[in-house]
Amino acid sequence: MGRLQTLWVKLYSIVSYTPKRCRYDPANPPGFSMPLNLLFGFAATFTVANLYYNHPILNILADDFGVTYEAVSVVPTLMQAGIGLCLTRNFQVFLFLSFVTALTTVTPQLMLPLVGDLAPAHRRATALSIVVSGLLLGMLIARVLSGVVTQYTTWRDIYWLSFGLQYLILILLWLFMPDYPSTNPGGLNYFKMLWSIVTITIHEPVLVQACLVGFFTSSTFTSFWTTLTFLLSEPPYNYNNLVIGLFALIGVGSMCFGPPYSRFIIDKFVPLFSVILGEFICITGIAIGTYTGTFAIAGPVIQAFAIDLGLQTSQIANRSAIYAIAPKARNRVNTAYMVSVFCGQLMGTAVGNDLFAKGGWISSGSASVGFIAAALLVCFSRGPWEKGWVGWGGGWSVRRRDLGPQKGDVEKSGAGQQNGSLGDDESAREKMADEMAGEPTRGAEVTGGMVGEEKDVEGVEMCARTDHEKDADL
Repeated sequence: MGRLQTLWVKLYSIVSYTPKRCRYDPANPPGFSMPLNLLFGFAATFTVANLYYNHPILNILADDFGVTYEAVSVVPTLMQAGIGLCLTRNFQVFLFLSFVTALTTVTPQLMLPLVGDLAPAHRRATALSIVVSGLLLGMLIARVLSGVVTQYTTWRDIYWLSFGLQYLILILLWLFMPDYPSTNPGGLNYFKMLWSIVTITIHEPVLVQACLVGFFTSSTFTSFWTTLTFLLSEPPYNYNNLVIGLFALIGVGSMCFGPPYSRFIIDKFVPLFSVILGEFICITGIAIGTYTGTFAIAGPVIQAFAIDLGLQTSQIANRSAIYAIAPKARNRVNTAYMVSVFCGQLMGTAVGNDLFAKGGWISSGSASVGFIAAALLVCFSRGPWEKGWVGWGGGWSVRRRDLGPQKGDVEKSGAGQQNGSLGDDESAREKMADEMAGEPTRGAEVTGGMVGEEKDVEGVEMCARTDHEKDADL
């Protein structure tokens, strides 16, 4: 027993070893740099890609396993472990391993709250957009790689490629991802933590609104990309897997708009403004693609670009809003949001494929139009400054009010103050943005499942903190 315990301790010390340059130093906390931001985006891209390699080759999988299109459409549903997918020749085993892969694909959902913690408030939306763009890029680049590889070799080789990429990500993150302290150093019971997710949702209208919008919007994304394979592989198009896979490059182009849009729009305006704009982009593209796609390839092309751009815009804005709800519970807030998003993807894949099998392309697309209409209804039911669950109290202004006074205002009101006070004001604005989700005052803030005391934010001076204190919190 003693030897077994010693072996376990040694094994744990090896697995948990952290390189010196990545260890957390309270006196010199690691900064959030662009290379680190890009590493997180890269990890998100090729981790989430595991779930979408099957989309452009569903017809090939159906032929190889000898099942119907309707049966093979269960694969993307279960994907919403690794090496076994390369080897198995049994369709039921393939389904099981697909489910295991989906169940363990959690890296992107850990990266996003971490970026919310590490990035300064005035750059949070921009930093989040890089990782979200990576996540959405993974959904699309998977289709390109899968289509190309399957066309010239075999569909199994794409899963061998995935297997190697996962080890590359593991090595890069181990070498360069910095350690960071727990946001709840006192510890939190796992079951209480799970319950606190429910509690946060009950008390936060912003989170509920974001979850509902995410649910309806994400359903249209998976419905489109899974049924598109069947549309393009049949008359009048009869495209091969290479062309179907390359179709995803249209969506990849829209990813380039994310970071600049976040910097100039989402960081300056209330998140709801960008969410509504994204939903209108989605519904316009879906309507065009749905009712012209059966006879004109331009329809699905426009839909692919619009749905990816609209989804990215709304997701970045939603995350920018919800990550300001409870700074010490961002992982739990993200969990609530992503559960709703993945449930939406499940519904979209299942409903879209079922409607396509029964009524064709127009039937599945019309359902997506209805889903976006429902998302817009949720958006318009609650304004950006409303403190309650429904209404538009606080006005219609789309400019953020939580960034504190601008530099010109500080200069006018700061007569007689030293130059260093401007730095304190900048730090105060970051703190205020950390604690607010696009609202002038934060209500009962939930941390670890408990409702905190109300915090009345009346001015920058009441929240001013030094940069050293903010770094220590991170």
